[in-house]
Amino acid sequence: MLTVGLTGGIGAGKSEVSRLLDSYGAVLIDADRIAREVVEPGTPGLAAVVDAFGAEVLAVDGTLDRPKLGSIVFADADKLAVLNGIVHPLVGARSAELEAAAGDSAVVVHDVPLLAENALAPLYDLVIVVDASPETQLDRLVRLRGMTEEDARARMAAQATREKRLAIADVVIDNDGPLDALEPRVRAVWDDLVRRAAARD
Repeated sequence: MLTVGLTGGIGAGKSEVSRLLDSYGAVLIDADRIAREVVEPGTPGLAAVVDAFGAEVLAVDGTLDRPKLGSIVFADADKLAVLNGIVHPLVGARSAELEAAAGDSAVVVHDVPLLAENALAPLYDLVIVVDASPETQLDRLVRLRGMTEEDARARMAAQATREKRLAIADVVIDNDGPLDALEPRVRAVWDDLVRRAAARD
């Protein structure tokens, strides 16, 4: 088994690379998706969040009101730490379960947005960083996601710097160009990952 950490700045195209690797046969473990699953209604995770933050973080239908919770934790570092202390261990445990269920020859790709920020690189056999220039990121966030330039710049500034991400990269996928230029690059990386996984068996 080969474990891969996949990350990239907002707007760099990590989701598209993740989708392509999944389509080639990678076992994809999406940290954001798992983070949503572990706080669904009826889970111990949601119960713990309600204990910590009160029933006002619930929507009328009993699901987590993410915007409401976000407005509480992103304005207060201590409260964000409490939330992370609840969610991160649950995400880690579920990720480990999914990884353990993969075959011995599998390429397991962990899609982790904050890999650089949380110093998680040592957890993986290798780290792939999807890279794009800040100008490209900004253009995509404004043009494709409909963000204001101010909001886009704030989100970019809240993440690790491009230099910090590149410093932990074993493989860099340049995604500064059009989408059709990305696929052959990702395919070449995938072929290399398969070779590396086979060599470990």
